Amino acid sequence: MEITEFNMNFFSLKGKTAIITGGNTGLGRAFSVALAKAGANIFVPSIAPDDGTTEKLVTDAGVKYHFMQADITAEKKPQQVIEEAVETFGSVDILFNSAGISLLDDVLHFDRDKWDPMIRLDLTAAFEMSHEAAKVMIPQKSGKIINICSLFSFLGGQMSPAYAAAKHGIAGLTKAYADELGQHNIQVNGLAPGYFATAITKATRSDPKKNQTVLDHIPANRWGDVADLMGTAVYLSSRAADYVNGTLVVVDGGYLVR
Repeated sequence: MEITEFNMNFFSLKGKTAIITGGNTGLGRAFSVALAKAGANIFVPSIAPDDGTTEKLVTDAGVKYHFMQADITAEKKPQQVIEEAVETFGSVDILFNSAGISLLDDVLHFDRDKWDPMIRLDLTAAFEMSHEAAKVMIPQKSGKIINICSLFSFLGGQMSPAYAAAKHGIAGLTKAYADELGQHNIQVNGLAPGYFATAITKATRSDPKKNQTVLDHIPANRWGDVADLMGTAVYLSSRAADYVNGTLVVVDGGYLVR
């Protein structure tokens, strides 16, 4: 490719199909809207009921939206998700593994009752979704898989060993699948958000001491807004990132450097 060929259309997702697990709530909704605004049709499998909010945001961008009530940890459900996406939109071009849960407890009370469901959704379901998506992407010789990692893909952290373990694990899965699928023109990358102002972090942000502890660690001196992730989501999904593979892109306001 000559440098003169580059233009802003490299960031366009027009005509692409994007599956975003858990894409009707939280950060997943931000990814759905971002990719919709870039032109992708959005397919959302989620265990959370759909109230139509995400659909309106997506269709207002001029693209199509399809919701599938699905527990992607259930046996064969990832396969069914991929099959329904292909049946609905004709292909799977982008997979965002964004569904996840975070259960908290002190170390002596954090047992298998909390460990198992987190590993099952945050890591194993992401693997199974990627495995099924690869069966479509390899024959079409193109695709993007973006795994939602975390600062805890790098750090330890207290109150949730399963979260750190799952996020370290998905970072490893990202690199392993990047190595396997790169030869098929499929790029696999991780997007690692820092501390964001979402419903999950409300308790921390509402506690003045805990809130200040977080802010003291962020050079940007603010919590992230979900909109801060949207540009990176589009970039990693687009032709502009065709030579980016096996990388974890951190969006944290500088948290890891301090």
